[in-house]
Amino acid sequence: MRERASSDALLAWYDRHARQMPWRVSPADRAAGVLPDPYRVWLSEVMLQQTTVAAVKDYFERFTRLWPTVGDLAAARDEDVMAAWAGLGYYARARNLLKCARVVVAEHDGIFPKTRMGLQSLPGIGPYTSAAISAIAYDLPEAVVDGNVERVMARLHAIETPLPTAKPELTALADETTPNARPGDYAQAVMDLGATICTPKNPACGICPWRDPCRARAAGITAELPRKLPKPVKPTRHGIAYVARRTDGAWLLERRPESGLLGGMLGWPGSAWNDAPEDAPPLEASWADPGLEVRHTFTHFHLKLAVRTAHISAEIEPDSAQFIPHEAFRPTDLPTVMRKVFDLARSSFESD
Repeated sequence: MRERASSDALLAWYDRHARQMPWRVSPADRAAGVLPDPYRVWLSEVMLQQTTVAAVKDYFERFTRLWPTVGDLAAARDEDVMAAWAGLGYYARARNLLKCARVVVAEHDGIFPKTRMGLQSLPGIGPYTSAAISAIAYDLPEAVVDGNVERVMARLHAIETPLPTAKPELTALADETTPNARPGDYAQAVMDLGATICTPKNPACGICPWRDPCRARAAGITAELPRKLPKPVKPTRHGIAYVARRTDGAWLLERRPESGLLGGMLGWPGSAWNDAPEDAPPLEASWADPGLEVRHTFTHFHLKLAVRTAHISAEIEPDSAQFIPHEAFRPTDLPTVMRKVFDLARSSFESD
């Protein structure tokens, strides 16, 4: 009979090899009675959705400097939070971040609920994030299942059903393995194992604390798991971005509608994004076509943006967009695709 995976073995490994992260309480500090801050756990988990740890660290540290508590974040201006989020992507997360912070302050006295059901009643918190907060912040035995955990479970139990079909089975297996003792550390240990040892390619099976009970290793199929269904081909959409600068140096920008892609973010005025976009300049001007094209990939489609540029006289006032003074304009406040447009178009204005 094959050895059963032991949470004790994994936790012993985690105690020695836990990754250091700005939102994490180390195993030693936790053992000494230092409790994780639910606000920091929640903020980090929201930021980490669809994003890497390396990309999130600087954003997390910036947010917690600006807004060290959930009350501070709830009181922040929407545009300041959206600007601080710029470049992190998936901007609905930032909108829900504000909504959630304000509900926690207004309806829960600034304290995050402990239970998964209570957490899932908050804006932007789904099954995964609620499990992560419950386990990591409150040490409740909830199975926290991200991509790293799915990979570990698929290999540990040699599950050959492809993802995403296998998700319920892998979640059930993760739940079976989650201990009542130190569930918060255990949740982070499995994620660390997947991120550092049970990696997608070239896993370091020889130093894995679960190498003996791993069924995929025994069967010689570790590198083949988890299997995945073929991804559908992403369509390509086209659009036009209009970059205009006034003679006093101000830039013409618009704030996108709250709902939809890049909702609430500043960006360049533009056409619809579709198969055959029509010209839709934000104001009458001598728009030049410098032959520039920005390419960007979103979750569900590729985008190609043709760039148009114009020099605008100081007396012109737009109907919907707004001129941002040069000294107040920060390209870093723009979402990534809009910053790409600026980086390409700026050469047209360098003589200004």
